[in-house]
Amino acid sequence: MPQMFFYPTERIALFIDGANLYASAKALGFDIDYKRLLSVFKDQGRLVRALYYTALIEDQEYSSIRPLIDWLDYNGYSMVTKPTKEYTDASGRRKIKGNMDIELAVDAMELADHLDHVVLFSGDGDFRSLVAALQHKGLRVSVASTLQTQPPMVADELRRQADQFIDLADLEPLISRDPSARIPREAREMRLSQTRAIAPGRGDRDPYPGPDDPLDP
Repeated sequence: MPQMFFYPTERIALFIDGANLYASAKALGFDIDYKRLLSVFKDQGRLVRALYYTALIEDQEYSSIRPLIDWLDYNGYSMVTKPTKEYTDASGRRKIKGNMDIELAVDAMELADHLDHVVLFSGDGDFRSLVAALQHKGLRVSVASTLQTQPPMVADELRRQADQFIDLADLEPLISRDPSARIPREAREMRLSQTRAIAPGRGDRDPYPGPDDPLDP
C-alpha cells in the first residue's frame, strides 16, 4: 500500500485531467482500472465526487475514447467534456487543441466550500496556482502523477506546492487493469450491437460493463 495520508472524515473530490492521466499511465506501462481507482479513494475518506475531464473531436463518427466516457458516466464519475478546436499554426500545419484546464479549475473553486481534500490527477505545472488558491481556502491538495518516467510527468513546481504527492507508480498495484482479463474489442462491439438491438434507446451503453471493459482513449 503506498503511503497516502487522508483523515477518515475528510470530504474528498478527485479532479482527473484525462489526457494527462492517460499519458502518465501509458508512460509507466499499465492501463488504469477506473473501478479500482474509485474504490481506493472511497476507502480514504468521504468521496464526494470524481470528475473526469476530456476533450472530444467534433463530427467524428466514432471516437475510441467514447466507450470509456460512457462507461465512466454510468459508474460513479462525473464527466466534463467539450469539443476540440482545430487551428492552423504559423507554419501552416493543422493542429487540434483540447485543453480542459479552465473547466477543471473553475469546478474545483466552485466545489471548494464543500470539500476538505482535493486529489488532482495531473502533472501540469499550470495547475500550481489552482493548488495554492485551494490551500488558501483551507483545503489540503494531493497531486497524483509520476516521477518514475524520463522526463518526469509532473512539473516540479506543482509537486512542491501540493500538500501530498502520490506517485502513480506506487498506486499501480491497486489501480492497474489485468491485461489478461480484458475483453477483446470484437466481443465488446458485438455485445454493444446486441444491446442496441434489444434496447435502441440506450445508445452505446453496455449494461454489463466490468472494470476492464473501457477501451483505451
